[in-house]
Amino acid sequence: MTQPQQKHPIIIIDDHPIVREGMTLFLNSQDDLEVCSEAGSTEEALAMMLNHAPELAIVDISLKKESGLDLIKTLRRIYPQLRLLAMSQHDETIFAERALRAGANGFLMKQEATVNILLAVRQVLAGDVYLSAAMQSRLSQQLVTLRSGVSQGRPAHPSDQIAGLSEREFEILHLIGLGFGTRQIAEKLSRSIKTIEAHRASLKEKLQQKSGADLLRFATQWLEDR
Repeated sequence: MTQPQQKHPIIIIDDHPIVREGMTLFLNSQDDLEVCSEAGSTEEALAMMLNHAPELAIVDISLKKESGLDLIKTLRRIYPQLRLLAMSQHDETIFAERALRAGANGFLMKQEATVNILLAVRQVLAGDVYLSAAMQSRLSQQLVTLRSGVSQGRPAHPSDQIAGLSEREFEILHLIGLGFGTRQIAEKLSRSIKTIEAHRASLKEKLQQKSGADLLRFATQWLEDR
């Protein structure tokens, strides 16, 4: 008698119930995959991890008032063997590198075709890194450019300064580049205006920008360069 195929347990962490339900139905329809739990917040995710033993966590990087990137860092620290696949509706050219640095094993756009979703899930479960073909090409080109610059003694590109930003500063810089003002950012991130102003001051210092207008130009140019 043929033994039933063992399924890989997966946890889905996303603050939109309809996304979780859709992903669960889709993944559970596969012979080798099974969603063992779902969570809509960091607190729920950490609680679920205590009661289940998933091999893979699919994490939305935007969790209402929380940062999915921070959750990825936490999960990587607590569960070093856990495979982590970051998922987002935001531009991969902006967030994929950040997700990998946080500890993710791959980055998946929510708009991807179902065949690519399965490819990403199975590739990460197999121990490999998943990025779209376009993103792999982009990162390879960046590496070639960086090595060329170092070998020729050229100064680092201004965008390299962004690597030293905290996750919150990175998020705020992104919103500034999109044209959001201080009050709008405060409302979007559920933080006080004073807190956002403090982050803006820190950004100006770290990125060596003299004024708010300079910071806006830097953020806008950075997004365009991406």
